[in-house]
Amino acid sequence: MRRSLVILSSVLATGALTLTACGSRDDNGGGDSGDNGGGTTLTIGVDAPYTGENSTTGLGIRYGAQIAVDDANKNKLVPGVTFKIKALDDKAQPATGQSNATAITGDKTAVGAVGPLNSGVAQTMQQVFASANMVQISPANTNPQLTQGKNWQTAKERPYKTYFRTATTDELQGSFAAGYAFNDLKKKKVFVVDDKQTYGAGLAKIFSDQFKKLGGQVVQTDHVNTGTKDFGSLVTKIKNSGADLLYYGGQYDESSLLTKQMKDANVKIPLFGGDGMYASTYISAAGASAEGDLVTAIGVPADTLPAAKDFIATYKSKGYKGDYGAYGAYAYDATTAIIKAVKAAVDANDGKVPSDINALRSSVVDGVQKSDFEGLTGKVSFDQYGDTTNKQLTVYQVEKGKWKAVDTGTADLG
Repeated sequence: MRRSLVILSSVLATGALTLTACGSRDDNGGGDSGDNGGGTTLTIGVDAPYTGENSTTGLGIRYGAQIAVDDANKNKLVPGVTFKIKALDDKAQPATGQSNATAITGDKTAVGAVGPLNSGVAQTMQQVFASANMVQISPANTNPQLTQGKNWQTAKERPYKTYFRTATTDELQGSFAAGYAFNDLKKKKVFVVDDKQTYGAGLAKIFSDQFKKLGGQVVQTDHVNTGTKDFGSLVTKIKNSGADLLYYGGQYDESSLLTKQMKDANVKIPLFGGDGMYASTYISAAGASAEGDLVTAIGVPADTLPAAKDFIATYKSKGYKGDYGAYGAYAYDATTAIIKAVKAAVDANDGKVPSDINALRSSVVDGVQKSDFEGLTGKVSFDQYGDTTNKQLTVYQVEKGKWKAVDTGTADLG
């Protein structure tokens, strides 16, 4: 995806960057972060699904970014500059994401963007940001093609120098899940299902390839459509397959219904998925049927990171909607990387914001590539493809109605 943690605003300006942006405020009044004292206002776009499918994790991205902007303004991270969020809802639809990217790049105060959540949406946005030479950092996309090209398995080539991500790739996530399923869960026969989307299908294939490489058997594969509610025929196939594990590539919307219908049909095997399933909504929708199910997610648990303590407290105290656990902290770090790159550009220009927005955007792209700081999620830096250098992953399992971390490590691709 996505997939495996920050967010937001809106502005139109004509002329100099010193014009104040009229940002769209969030539900809780967090869109404005104080008076800039007549200085420069710059905008960071944040794109994710805030309504409909995937909105639980999308809102976590939005508000993670908002907290980062609020912190930067409060601490005057870039003296004389106030940052605002431009929050745009892509509804997990690629065409909407592309339109949102156009809206962000068309804003003459915008210096970068955070998002999206879905890899399929990102594919429609990358070219728009590249054409405007504006940085885009996703805290959630995990499909390898986005940074390493269509032939990433044989000849990696970076498609867009403006695209980065603070989430690790499905090459690692799928392999990590396969290793845990085979070596730790001792599963030997798996039924693999995906939702035909860029993220889900890609993750499922990587898992399947690695599981077979380890000596496991993929007894059958199948596909579902997003929005499907009735999985009766699929459940019958799974029941008759003799599989001891169901691996699902996709989001929590469909997988929560699938696991419930599977358990109701007395198919008592766990469902294992990727970070697209890692949300409290999965458990609330599936109910008791979710017990024992597993997911992989990027990084280590946010609530175990000392640096994320204040972030989590702020998120909860603000009453922000959504789930910060999957990508909130990663969105915070993505937003901070953009802000720090702006600071570097200002510092290199004798403490003044470059008057040419195109020059500023170009400097921010270069600055993000050189990122090297300790964020909420650990060290924030990017390799030659724009991928995060943080390769940590965690397996979570539903225990007593909550996600519990059961293993953290890195993938063995050998």
